[in-house]
Amino acid sequence: MMKSLLLSLLLVSVLFMNSFSEVQGRKWKGEGTTQNLESIVIGRCYDYIRIVNPAVGEKNCSEMWEAFKNAFINKDPCSILPQDYELFINLSLHTIPPNKSLFWENNQLLVNSFSDRGRRYMSLGDTLFGFFGDFLNWCGQANGAGLDYESCPTTEECENNAVESFWRMASVTYAQQSSGVIHVLLNGSAVGGAYPEPGFFADYEIPNLQKDKISQIVIWVVDDIEGPDIDSCGTHTVKILENKLKTLGYDVTCTDNYKSVMLLLCLDYPDHSKCTLSSSVSSVDGSLLSDGPLTDMGTV
Repeated sequence: MMKSLLLSLLLVSVLFMNSFSEVQGRKWKGEGTTQNLESIVIGRCYDYIRIVNPAVGEKNCSEMWEAFKNAFINKDPCSILPQDYELFINLSLHTIPPNKSLFWENNQLLVNSFSDRGRRYMSLGDTLFGFFGDFLNWCGQANGAGLDYESCPTTEECENNAVESFWRMASVTYAQQSSGVIHVLLNGSAVGGAYPEPGFFADYEIPNLQKDKISQIVIWVVDDIEGPDIDSCGTHTVKILENKLKTLGYDVTCTDNYKSVMLLLCLDYPDHSKCTLSSSVSSVDGSLLSDGPLTDMGTV
């Protein structure tokens, strides 16, 4: 009986110590650095300059990694500033073709599909500097030269963390390099509205647009296929955005449920009511043709 009790107490003690060690190891609430980060980003760099967009020319991918790493390594994870990435940005910088910029909020995966890795549009994630860090996580340690694979600070814990500051710097650079017709894809089903304030577009991109290089700003507000219609052109937060841009002197147009984006969304929901053709479909030489628009395709 006594032996069994001692074994039970020992087991509880071991479990407690393991749990305590895990908590101690996780200093922050966020996920730790992505495993194999160096190999991933250097590989992405070569993928970009050789296959995705060879028009950018030669880039020193190893030098880019060193500049990227030195922006946050051996520093307080909550004291990383956007300008710490300046050397990395300079090494990775390239031209963004006019009329190809695509800004967004609350619909990253849709934007990635629609831009088609820069073939149709060039979103921030389609630039070399954005492609480098997309969907990755990283941070260093204040008293060490290594990466922290256990945990990294979230923006709620501290705004000046390595990832947040990276994307702020990248967003500023992307806006400054954009020209011609600017496109903005917003989620009309997003809780809180399509145009969030604060937000990256509101706080870091709009203030850094170069007005003399921009001919027009085209806004597309697209609802999720199975989502609610919370925001639209001329209403709620989109109206705030339209008025803000017009006050700044931009020529602004806005379209709800832009047809090209809706067609892309409908690939996953072919039988949904929003994806049905509004005119009859005819057969000519065995091919299905239709000149009718999809439903809910209003333009403002």
